[in-house]
Amino acid sequence: MWFKNLQIYRLPAPWAFNPEQMEEALQSQAFTPASSNELLRQGWDSPRGNGKLVHVVNKQMLMMLGTEKKLLPSSVINQVAKAKAAELEEQQGFPPGKKAMKELKERVADELLPRAFSIRSNVWVWIDPVNGWLVVDAASPSKADDVIKLLLKAVDRMPLESLRVQRSPVAVMTGWLESDEAPYGFTIDQDTELRATGESRAAVRYVKHTLEPDDIRRHIAAGKQCTRLAMTWNDRISFVLTESLAIKGVKPLDVIKEGEAVTYSDDERFDNDITLMTGELAKLLADVVEALGGEAKA
Repeated sequence: MWFKNLQIYRLPAPWAFNPEQMEEALQSQAFTPASSNELLRQGWDSPRGNGKLVHVVNKQMLMMLGTEKKLLPSSVINQVAKAKAAELEEQQGFPPGKKAMKELKERVADELLPRAFSIRSNVWVWIDPVNGWLVVDAASPSKADDVIKLLLKAVDRMPLESLRVQRSPVAVMTGWLESDEAPYGFTIDQDTELRATGESRAAVRYVKHTLEPDDIRRHIAAGKQCTRLAMTWNDRISFVLTESLAIKGVKPLDVIKEGEAVTYSDDERFDNDITLMTGELAKLLADVVEALGGEAKA
């Protein structure tokens, strides 16, 4: 198991909050299935299905936020409500008014909800109390923010902050492309996005395409700046760094997979994956921060 997208937050390092305290804090928001008349239910679920809400491997904490959402499209509600409205019109001789139609749609939604299909989804959270990282495996900042809000409700006065660095990721990535030189330990791959800062918001994207330095420099000279850049770290992990300091498309390379230990059960394999992932990602995050000038202090 590997996180694919990293929304990154900071905790004090080391952070003294232990797994037992975290387990107790999350219990108040433990996941339970949605009732027949609920559209949405969220809560902390067991990462390994054993009832424990915090899975610990080598001091690293792994949690999982579960979401159950009922599928009840507005088009279905409108279709049923329209049919019922036609019946009412036939009975009473005139169509229902705006207020009556609104109430009718609400009743229809209540009637259909118990029969609606449910979709389950999970968002994973990794806490590294040794190095002070909290990472949410989410593609968008808004999805990660939803997770963080629920976590902060459970853990009173959690000293959590967004990751801030000394130098602008956009300016630094643009500089790497302009000089055709990545920082030590990194290589630049074949995906990038350059976007204009003016009113035009013109953008050019390279996908699996050789980045010719002269072409890139012409775009930069025309006022475009790098907002996404695919890179590889130490020949071990490929990823995309974004202007918002998110790391996306994380992929462990063969050199990591070749070094994986032999395991004999699902639990052993899972714990081995987590040990490997958290160890590698903690080093990657530290090197990314250093390449961006280090952390910005308050």
